[in-house]
Amino acid sequence: MDGSSVIGDLHLIDQDLTLLINSWSSPWTDGFWMMMSDKSFWIPTYIICAFFLFKRLGWKKALVVIASCGLAFALCDQFSNIVKHAVVRLRPSYSSRMLRDGLNILERRGGFYGFFSAHAANTFATAMCLIIGFRNDKTHTYNAFRFWALMWAALVSLSRVFVGKHYFGDILVGTAVGLTIGYLAAVTARYLNDRFFGKEPTVQAESSPSGFPSTP
Repeated sequence: MDGSSVIGDLHLIDQDLTLLINSWSSPWTDGFWMMMSDKSFWIPTYIICAFFLFKRLGWKKALVVIASCGLAFALCDQFSNIVKHAVVRLRPSYSSRMLRDGLNILERRGGFYGFFSAHAANTFATAMCLIIGFRNDKTHTYNAFRFWALMWAALVSLSRVFVGKHYFGDILVGTAVGLTIGYLAAVTARYLNDRFFGKEPTVQAESSPSGFPSTP
């Protein structure tokens, strides 16, 4: 069995799995998935996260974490574009087989190529940067936030299958890329915070022979 045959078989499995997941949509849930897929809908959430970063970490550390989110987002976005035009795999919304077998499309079809999902990469990279970023605050575990961030990223990513823009395989690869880039950006930000802003400088008073601080 040659490599092209294996790739072809995997693509068929990916098509079948995508059609199965996409078929679970209904008029009752279509609005939810379109909302999850809409980047502009999440702008208030990003603002709230930024607010709590500044509140919990202070402005210096918070800016470093926010910069790591922006860097990870940009890297995922650019890498996704490079891979899409290198692999040139059509989105399911341009596949005659997917359309014939009942693919439910809720958004404009977008560009021709869809491997891998930038939505999945961006959201998981951002989630990873925020999860590790908030841990710069040692007074909280942020376990609930970690669960919410990963759940949010998973739902946003899956929404791309439900709106008909991506195969499930696009989501899996995008998730792996996002987690990897997000982790690297986040640990870099944590190193910079620990290196430059980890400890506040303290001024020790000069003690007198009696043990009490001396006064000028």
